Amino acid sequence: MRRGRALRYSFAYFLPIIVCFSLLKGGFWLAAPLLYLYGVLPVAEWLLPQSTRNLPEDQEAHVAKDPLYDLLLLMALPVQCGVLVLFFSRIPSYAPLELLGGTLSVGLMCGVFGINVGHELGHRADRLAQRVAQALLMSSLYTHFFIEHNRGHHRHVATPEDPASARYNESLYHFWCRSISSGYISAWQLEAERLRKLARAPLGIHNQMLQFQLAQLLLLAAILATFGPVALVCFIGAAIVGILMLETVNYIEHYGLCRATLGQAETGPARYERVQPRHSWNSDHWLGRLSLFELTRHSDHHFRASRRYQILRHHDDSPQLPAGYPAMMLLACVPPAWFRVMNPRVDAVRPVPASH
Repeated sequence: MRRGRALRYSFAYFLPIIVCFSLLKGGFWLAAPLLYLYGVLPVAEWLLPQSTRNLPEDQEAHVAKDPLYDLLLLMALPVQCGVLVLFFSRIPSYAPLELLGGTLSVGLMCGVFGINVGHELGHRADRLAQRVAQALLMSSLYTHFFIEHNRGHHRHVATPEDPASARYNESLYHFWCRSISSGYISAWQLEAERLRKLARAPLGIHNQMLQFQLAQLLLLAAILATFGPVALVCFIGAAIVGILMLETVNYIEHYGLCRATLGQAETGPARYERVQPRHSWNSDHWLGRLSLFELTRHSDHHFRASRRYQILRHHDDSPQLPAGYPAMMLLACVPPAWFRVMNPRVDAVRPVPASH
């Protein structure tokens, strides 16, 4: 029974199966991953009931320690590498439209497996999980996320200091530009701050941001040398798709929500209330929960960042998205429709004026 609960998260691996099948078949089949993620899943989540059930507290400790849950995450790295190699090997046989379809399909993998699973493993304390997280993020050229998300986003979420928290009435496209650029700059600043506390040179060999940039450049050089310039361009395109997926998820997870200000210090930023479940949008649509390793239970993730995905909880006071993540991502691409659906919900759950 317990193993069956863990194995249900293997549903997430349906995406790489579809991607591999589409890469091998080529032609119109290359549209299948996109249709699955943004066609089949939204409709299925609309038809199926949500689940607010939480794991009983007396079972949490055992489930949290079950290595099968971690194995399902660690498997993502060889799967992601395998998909990339398959894609690169198929590129010479593709027509231009097939290259576009393949790039979009692999881009979905970069977002769902590269960044999402890398995000979950990046919260682990053990060295293996952190190295796998960094490797997965590198497969999407977004290694700085490892620094900015853990040291910046979780500290500043739902405040003006956080690049990854969408402002009220901010469009998705403006958010992409602000979050991507400001998040990258923030990662450099956070790493320099860490090194100064250790009395080390901010731009020395111990700087993780420098290490990450070098590793990514070496990866690009290896792809160019092994598979050629077309593969390099397609890989960069797929990484961009993954990055935009991640930033769209960031957008829907915190749109318009703000933590109350407790006071303004004479120097430095304002002080804010502690992060609560009400500061993140939540989704209990269970297909999305399985597909994204419970990322959609985002309220509890921010409330207890150390809580592993398999024991994340539903909170009655967390604001709920009206649809699952895939449908909300599509809605966010049409700002007038997004504002019409979400602004009244923001107004209903936060006590402050809608100016943030």
